[in-house]
Amino acid sequence: MKIDEIYALIADDMAAVNQCIQERLQSEVVLINQIGHYIINSGGKRLRPVLHLLTTRAFDYHAEQRIECAALIEFIHTATLLHDDVVDASELRRGNDTANAVWGNEASVLVGDFLYSRAFQMMVHINNMRVMAILADATNTIAEGEVQQLLNVHDADTTEERYLHVIHSKTAKLFESATQLAAVLSGQTAAMENAIARYGMHLGTAFQLVDDMLDYSESSEHIGKNIGDDLAEGKPTLPLIYSMRQGSPEQVALIRKAIEQGGREYIAEIKQAIESTGAIEYTAKTARAEADQAIACLAELPNSTYKEALTSLAEFSINRTY
Repeated sequence: MKIDEIYALIADDMAAVNQCIQERLQSEVVLINQIGHYIINSGGKRLRPVLHLLTTRAFDYHAEQRIECAALIEFIHTATLLHDDVVDASELRRGNDTANAVWGNEASVLVGDFLYSRAFQMMVHINNMRVMAILADATNTIAEGEVQQLLNVHDADTTEERYLHVIHSKTAKLFESATQLAAVLSGQTAAMENAIARYGMHLGTAFQLVDDMLDYSESSEHIGKNIGDDLAEGKPTLPLIYSMRQGSPEQVALIRKAIEQGGREYIAEIKQAIESTGAIEYTAKTARAEADQAIACLAELPNSTYKEALTSLAEFSINRTY
């Protein structure tokens, strides 16, 4: 199933989610409206709401709560993007100028706070303590992941284990929550809830691994951000970690220097080291393993078009070029 076909399955639901997002974005403060609409409408895949909606459909759950839940998940994700771009001093996201590049860091941080708090207002409106508990834990875990990533920046001794821990906390946790909440709202068994949550976690991990791989293997036009952003920020992602494990002493010294200093000065040499050590292939293989584990978690889910879509989404996460 192609990605367009997946989105077509839930087109009506996504239209309702987008309407909910527009309504909930409204504020008497003009700047909040400007930045909120700018970042929400900047061409994102809405992958986390899509995951939630596909999973609720797979569980044959159609109540209105799923729409608000999908919208608030997108608000939490968008808040993290606003804060991330400030921390990383990013200037490009999804092919557009970042909000902090347009309005400044202060406005971006504060509007991110608004989106977080609006998401929690929406959780209260859903009036389900399990929903609140899952999302409260998720936002706390995401924050911990952000801090851990900050500690890893410019640290050339970051291990693959530490790197994966950041991915699980910072990125995959909200994927996990999106699928788990579908099970909670639809009243699934504990075993099914656990399985679909693990599906989300493995899918989110695969997605981030591919993101980090694309930073060294695609053009900025394809991925919507500047090539080498991770290197410029001194982030030791898996392609760099593996290259240091397999590279020559000269390559290791160069990568270590690049991580510790940051910047794009050595991007051509780094890309050559990554290619020659097989780091892209290793990262792709690791992502493939995560996607396979995600698909395996769907085994007990009843057969349906939506289960097929969830399987295809795992394949998309590792085969995409953007």
